Amino acid sequence: MSKVIFKEGCFKVISVVGLSAVEALKILIMYLYYVYILKCSDKSYYTGITNNLEKRFNQHQFGFKKNSYTYKRRPLILVFHQEFNDALQAIYFEKKIKGWTRLKKQALINGDFDMLQILSECRNATHYKYKS
Repeated sequence: MSKVIFKEGCFKVISVVGLSAVEALKILIMYLYYVYILKCSDKSYYTGITNNLEKRFNQHQFGFKKNSYTYKRRPLILVFHQEFNDALQAIYFEKKIKGWTRLKKQALINGDFDMLQILSECRNATHYKYKS
């Protein structure tokens, strides 16, 4: 088994228990990764990342971890998922979504990319579009 460390857009693979760093990297590349959004019973959204969507959803749904965000907010509905073959892209996208407003998440879930673009535009008075 290998330990993978992610840091600022790059990663380092440390060999543990017989796998070389190259072998561990090949395994890492072979996986598919999923960024997903769950709608909780209290209407909040939970965003996560996994390499096994069905297993991870069931862990959330059946209360695998009692201290998790979703435990007391069951039942859950999988409302969005995006597949990635690059772990770093998946991690980046998950972190990006976690910083979004509820409206932006809803636009993504609904596939409303025009609204997503509108909600992504900067509205600060100091933005270059608003300077004379």
